[in-house]
Amino acid sequence: MRINDKRIKDIQNHSVRFDTYEDLSEIIEVAGEADYVLLGEATHGTSEFYKIRAEITKKLIVEKDFSFVAIEGDWPSCFTVNEYVKGYRDGEVKEAFSHFNRWPTWMWANEEVLDFINWLKQHNERTHSQVGFYGIDVYSLWESMDEIIFQLEKVSPSLVEPAKKAFECFEPFNRKAEDYAVSAAFYGEGCTEEVLNVLVTLQQNKFKYDGSNEQGLNIDINSLVMLNAERYYRAMAKRGPDDWNIRDGHMVTALEKIIATHPKKAKCVVWEHNTHLGDARATDMAEEGLVNVGQLLREKHGNSVYSVGFGTHRGTVIAAREWGGTVEVLPVPNARMGSWEYLLHEAGPFNKYFLFDDHNRELFNDVIGHRAIGVVYNPEVEHLGNYVPTRVSDRYDCFIHVDETRALTPLFTKQAVKI
Repeated sequence: MRINDKRIKDIQNHSVRFDTYEDLSEIIEVAGEADYVLLGEATHGTSEFYKIRAEITKKLIVEKDFSFVAIEGDWPSCFTVNEYVKGYRDGEVKEAFSHFNRWPTWMWANEEVLDFINWLKQHNERTHSQVGFYGIDVYSLWESMDEIIFQLEKVSPSLVEPAKKAFECFEPFNRKAEDYAVSAAFYGEGCTEEVLNVLVTLQQNKFKYDGSNEQGLNIDINSLVMLNAERYYRAMAKRGPDDWNIRDGHMVTALEKIIATHPKKAKCVVWEHNTHLGDARATDMAEEGLVNVGQLLREKHGNSVYSVGFGTHRGTVIAAREWGGTVEVLPVPNARMGSWEYLLHEAGPFNKYFLFDDHNRELFNDVIGHRAIGVVYNPEVEHLGNYVPTRVSDRYDCFIHVDETRALTPLFTKQAVKI
């Protein structure tokens, strides 16, 4: 029997077909026992990934008492949505979403996420819950500085001028991360000392912060973003693994800080790309010296972590052909022959999922190409760089395959170009 024939047969024997969200109940039962449920995505622009992820999350919140959702998004913009769902902020939901204004805006400002946030707001009101929605990414250096000044004006006015003075170090770079990265990395013109001085002052005055509406947490995470974003941008210009590792390490630290603020044992759902949530040790990332959120959490928390990967055989996706470029509805071509997604389709052209366990893990832990699509995507050449060598059952605890997918619907981006 040829190796691909055997793989297809194993997929048919160990996968479960699903046609509705209710068919995913077995995943809820198994994942619900964990403290960290990591829900991935193979792209940042696929409607089905976002919808399925939202439906699983709803069940985990309602049936398994999960405490908050953390996403691959900026803290300041997500905290605005968090304030909305918890009743700290008045206004309409689209007003809260308007703070997702950094490219690629469609990653979180889309109809699929908006539907989930409407549900979460209603759930919190109906059940008197405080289930949160937080961003744990590292990119928002300038936005976090702005937010710290805004918060200090309310809680500790005497610290405003010293903070502004320290932040003047960043002014020559006109909020352009790439300019700061080059200057700090190669000319020694960084602002590390200024950032550290502000952070020490903030920690020394932490007792002054009002505990209501998560004011202290807001200052704390924005301070962490400042520290790690400055490190990230310095490392970015030098290339190598450091910038990636700083970013994913930051996301884990941010998660831990959020959990520490909860009065009881918190359980969280994390929404990020497969590349962050699938264990890096099961891919070629390890050879490049890269770690990720999935690996770091597994190393720290073991079986308390449950990771779910997502993939598709074909369809459409929202992306751009270059960084900062025009948003397009792009085709996702049939998966490359021999890849994980190709075999899943060959095993039956319908949606399916796997629960990897001691009985079947060995069957799916040989190295195979597994598709990954980012916000920049060129479908014509995806076969050259969009497939990650992966031991799938070591990378995830569960895998969800949607055979044919479609692009999500952005909220604020002008009508996406049709291809």
